[in-house]
Amino acid sequence: MEYAIELEGLSKKFGDFTAVSNINLNIEKGEILGLLGPNGAGKTTIIKMLATLFKPTSGFAEVWHHNILKEQDAVRRSIGIVFQDSSIDTELTGRENLDFHARMYGLSKEERGKRINEVLDLVELNDRANVFVKFYSGGMQRRLEIARGLMHYPKVLFLDEPTLGLDAQTRHRIWEYIKRLNKAQKVTVVLTTHYMEEADYLCDRVAIIDHGKIIALDKPNNLKNAIGEDVISLQVSDGGKFSDILTKFEFIKRIRLHDDFLFLSVEDGEITIPRIMRLAHEEEVLVHSVSLRKPTLEDVFLTFTGRTIREQEASAKEQNRMKAKASMRMGGKR
Repeated sequence: MEYAIELEGLSKKFGDFTAVSNINLNIEKGEILGLLGPNGAGKTTIIKMLATLFKPTSGFAEVWHHNILKEQDAVRRSIGIVFQDSSIDTELTGRENLDFHARMYGLSKEERGKRINEVLDLVELNDRANVFVKFYSGGMQRRLEIARGLMHYPKVLFLDEPTLGLDAQTRHRIWEYIKRLNKAQKVTVVLTTHYMEEADYLCDRVAIIDHGKIIALDKPNNLKNAIGEDVISLQVSDGGKFSDILTKFEFIKRIRLHDDFLFLSVEDGEITIPRIMRLAHEEEVLVHSVSLRKPTLEDVFLTFTGRTIREQEASAKEQNRMKAKASMRMGGKR
């Protein structure tokens, strides 16, 4: 099997803060792999190391058979990257942005013209090619950035939170463009996201990242099927009391309490709900709402970590503050 990217024991520390811890991962050529986790989990740090923007503290990585420490120029020629924050020039047209990028990679005039038309067509921006980017919508700017990342025929495309801040409709359109470029350009795609539905829809495999570590890695359906059961969500008047009661029953496989909500993993949820409602009535527990669904990647994350991604988002802000302070200390020592 041929790999586009190989990581062995990859780690990154900022002072005393460990952003990425001993990552081992192989990414196949032509694969769309998602790094799923909350902000501050280490996803962007992994991308920046693979793109040669950060030097690893320890470990080994190759991108398209090029060592990220010893062959940085070769790695950079092999990759395209779209960052979270926009980096396109809004005072240039779409075509001018692409032309400038292509010149930096040494494409000839003839090749630039041909490639610009190809990537504009791919993201459906040909009719806006000569419009200043400041007049583009947020979704159009994102599509232009993806097109720019493809200009120099990269083997691997890194997308760091590619739909962050976009509305749901625009987000879905971006997903379609990513799928299309993966097929049309035969490019390996590595994307970071904290959107469950994005990882589920786009990715061949998902690596769930928490506190700088991969805690689960597989195809989205395999990760969800590993949980196995239906998920019943209950909002009740006394979650702690009802949770203690339900632990006595074998038909409840797993119970997770989150605020006033109980998440119950069960088999045959349609049959189980009436039993649970009778129990709640008998124990004088008021049920405000009940729902039944199949497991999601959020359930996978909750199963492995005991927290939701939204809870991790809150703690991640504190981690980012620690990392920023550590970076400042390191800067002061130079």
